[in-house]
Amino acid sequence: MCTLSYLDWLAAGQGELKEADTARAQNPINMSGYIVGALVPIAFTLLLRNSKKVKKRGVPVDVGGEPGYAIRNSQFPSPVETAWEGISTLAELFEQACKLHYHKRLLGTRKLISREVKVPEDGRSFEKLHLGEYEWLTYGKAFEAVCNFASGMVQLCHRKEERVAIFADTREEWFIALQACFRRNVTVVTIYASLGEEALCRSLNETEVTTVICGNKELKKLVNISGQLDTVKRVICMDDEIPTSASGRWTITSFADVERVGCENPVDANLPLSADVAVIMYTSGSAGLPKGVMMTHGNVLATVSAVMTIVPGLGSKDVYLAYLPLAHILELVAENLISAVGGVIGYGTPLTLTDTSSKIKAGTKGDATVLSPTVMTAVPAILDRVRDGVRKKVDAKGGLSKKLFDLAYSRRLSAINGCWFGAWGLEKFLWDFFVFKKVRAILGGHIRFLLSGGAPLSADTQRFISICLGAPIGQGYGLTETCAGATFSEVDDTSVGRVGSSLPCSFIKLIDWPEGGYLTSDSPMPRGEIVVGGPSVTLGYFKNEEKTKEVYKVDERIMRWFYTGDIGQFHADGCLEIIDRKKDIVKLQHGEYVSLGKVEAALSISPYVDNIMLHADPFHSYCVALVVASQHAVEDWASKQGVAFTNFADLSEKEETIKEVYSSLGQIAKKSRFEKFEIPAKIKLLSTPWTPESGLVTAALKIKREAIRKAFSDDLAELYTS
Repeated sequence: MCTLSYLDWLAAGQGELKEADTARAQNPINMSGYIVGALVPIAFTLLLRNSKKVKKRGVPVDVGGEPGYAIRNSQFPSPVETAWEGISTLAELFEQACKLHYHKRLLGTRKLISREVKVPEDGRSFEKLHLGEYEWLTYGKAFEAVCNFASGMVQLCHRKEERVAIFADTREEWFIALQACFRRNVTVVTIYASLGEEALCRSLNETEVTTVICGNKELKKLVNISGQLDTVKRVICMDDEIPTSASGRWTITSFADVERVGCENPVDANLPLSADVAVIMYTSGSAGLPKGVMMTHGNVLATVSAVMTIVPGLGSKDVYLAYLPLAHILELVAENLISAVGGVIGYGTPLTLTDTSSKIKAGTKGDATVLSPTVMTAVPAILDRVRDGVRKKVDAKGGLSKKLFDLAYSRRLSAINGCWFGAWGLEKFLWDFFVFKKVRAILGGHIRFLLSGGAPLSADTQRFISICLGAPIGQGYGLTETCAGATFSEVDDTSVGRVGSSLPCSFIKLIDWPEGGYLTSDSPMPRGEIVVGGPSVTLGYFKNEEKTKEVYKVDERIMRWFYTGDIGQFHADGCLEIIDRKKDIVKLQHGEYVSLGKVEAALSISPYVDNIMLHADPFHSYCVALVVASQHAVEDWASKQGVAFTNFADLSEKEETIKEVYSSLGQIAKKSRFEKFEIPAKIKLLSTPWTPESGLVTAALKIKREAIRKAFSDDLAELYTS
């Protein structure tokens, strides 16, 4: 991780300091200057620490609706609806950006040089890609493609009142299709590419989609359920090579042909209004079957506008790496925001993100290395993997490299925590250059801001990634139902474990939940269920009025509120911390309450854990856990301990392996000060990862608790009976 030249520099520097100290001792004037020079940074740091204590990021606000404790963003007295004068829809926002930045790069896709399929001895084939440089569409060319595709849709006889589903991985064509539909005021149904057949069929039939836009991979899924689809008339394939087996029940056209037909037969735009439904976005389904959330143009625009006011200096110089699912509200908001400010969007995938990603051919470059992004979004599971990867490399090198890394990390941590002896100024520059430079290179070396959302980010990971990247991580909190617009950490907030104050588009209110023991009158912090109000709160669930009435309320001031089911507490500066979730709290046999999510979040930092689900049964007095073991960490431990094994599945079943992992979890639980009943009494090690394709985690990599319970019901039963 580090070079020996830094040690040489450090030794030389220490010699010079000794000589300087001798000279100062002989000269009283120089000595006084030395003392003053030493006191100045101390005084400055103390001043900085005091200023942090008094800064109010959120302030109390008088709101309507159910009684509670509410805050607003300290800089905005009323919720922000748009940051651009005269702009009230996403269609208008995109058109304005394209006119302002006509000749500038907007959308980039890497050229595929070669594809190799390898089949190892175990018979499981895997693909390796050699990808070239990014090929770019300017804002002007992108707008032309959007207009042509919108006109082509008309030529295909797709009517405005009919809905379009986009069912594909994140890519350039996804964004173009989205903007084209907006330009014709066509509502888009977003569907995760990893969605299973049952949920896919339900989503398409429920929304009565007539046109599906997808890739070849997704087209194969459609063919499998074609007999169950009631309304689909046409399919537009993003890939040029369309499988012949896909024809039959619908007409199939390539994406390029739709653009070509539209170019030859241009049609005027039919722009939407702010209150028109832009997207029906299906939730990830972590708590059951996904629900279709109806988002207006005004809803999404409010969040886009609010985030723009929070991220400093966001503009045309920024480069954004897009790899999360566009069917997720976090990514959809991010790409609309980057295009609105004149930034650059380069597309990638989670499996080609870095030079060591699983689909990148050895010796070739990952997306981040080629693109060198300045801003990124990420979900906690991705950041956890980056953290574990860095730690693995540091531990593997050992010796001097590890000692220097640990020293650099501790010095930076001291500085962030406000200690006057922490690494600032020249020392920070040197640590960054000699130690953390290689870590930053993993994501291209130029990241200046990173947003984490979609699930809770552990304090350990947040601090680690922030220090190593030398860039702030803004942890955000929001839901599909609030267009991701709820809270957001400001860049100068160095605390961890919190999700910031309310976004300028939202009010955040806590209401009492007596059954769980959370009250707004609690000391030292108000606690309760989190309720979000403001223009980013969506209309409700498509064709599900009962569920809509249950969690959406309109107060006497005509403000919409969404009841999240999450439990939070407000800190003195107005920032929110998520501490629980109503659905994750289980009452054990003797009356103790266990917060499953809280325990899982803490235990997941074990190096042996790739994923974990805690299970609590009301008929028992203890918990158990399913643990997806980290193959590298467990096999590395086994090699060092001389534990023989034939394969990873065999190793995961061994008693000594289970004992080692359980011991690691116990140590973390002790540090976290968990009660005995919160700590899993027994664990089951699993060797196969949980993936979106398996249906056990969402596209944002959150566990699907009910699906896992069903899939491993026998294992859970055995843990309780053995």
